[in-house]
Amino acid sequence: LDGRGTGRASTVLHRAVLADRRGTGERRVGAMLASLVAALVSALCYGVAAVMQAIAIQSASRRPARIRAGDAAAGQLDPGLLVRLLGQWRFLVSLGIDIVGFIAQLVALQRLPLFAVQAMIASNLAVTAVFAALLMHVRLTWREWLAVTGVVAGVGLLGSSAGAQGAATVGFAFQLALMVTVAGVAVAGIAAARLPSRARTPALGAIAGLGYAVLAIAARILPGFSPQQLVRNPASYTLAAAGIVSFLLYASALEGGSVTVATAAVVLAETMPPAVVGVLFLGDTTRPGLTGLAVLGFALAVTCAVALARFGEASDDRKAATARADHPCRAHGDAASTIT
Repeated sequence: LDGRGTGRASTVLHRAVLADRRGTGERRVGAMLASLVAALVSALCYGVAAVMQAIAIQSASRRPARIRAGDAAAGQLDPGLLVRLLGQWRFLVSLGIDIVGFIAQLVALQRLPLFAVQAMIASNLAVTAVFAALLMHVRLTWREWLAVTGVVAGVGLLGSSAGAQGAATVGFAFQLALMVTVAGVAVAGIAAARLPSRARTPALGAIAGLGYAVLAIAARILPGFSPQQLVRNPASYTLAAAGIVSFLLYASALEGGSVTVATAAVVLAETMPPAVVGVLFLGDTTRPGLTGLAVLGFALAVTCAVALARFGEASDDRKAATARADHPCRAHGDAASTIT
């Protein structure tokens, strides 16, 4: 009797352990899926907000007028641009959409490695392209539809191969390096603003992308989101500073320059460095045996996103770009009414 009782107890205990493991596995899968959805929601929000911000920035910019007038201030950063943007409803609405996207990004970063989240966020250009095709009547070429498909496939490969994120706790030296990087981004941005127009836009875009990369890394190492944790952790202040500096630099890149060039530079600079930092310093990994698949997905998503960079522009189609050159005021009104 004792033997049979012990055997039954052992069987019950074994089943309980298996059930607990199954429940833990299901919770992990559920959390991973929620993080993937959050990353995609973030990309959607950033993509829609980008179109609205491009229109607002083009309307609030004084750089083209300064260039025509020969004003030396045209070669400098314009902090007043942010103040003027705050007076435009499109910009204010886009900020709200960006905040939702940023919250979704934070949720994604709690479970997914940096390389997966940043590549998925870069797919916002595919979202913008589809959004433009459906609602703004932009014609996509077969190459652009192929690029959209490539982004979707790359994101799918990343989602299926991404492993658990590494450690979120870092030392003071790492925190200090992020702060110094933000300061370096600001200084480099001031210098890039003085470059000739042809070099100014890609330089400012790339530097803004580095700032967004710092923002993502700072968000990744936040220990939590309670007020006490945010106030005490230096990463919170680094994140805020990186966001402000990066947006000002990106807005400056859009002034009178090719939005396509600026957007492509931002995408490359905001995805590559965080991916490297996450793997080398934060312990981000892929699932066992799927490293090659993750690398392929990352490369495919980012490359195809860069191919869609022209959809950072708020234009109806290629013909509308010509119309803006001939009738800037009328074309802007048309684009604004389309977004409305």
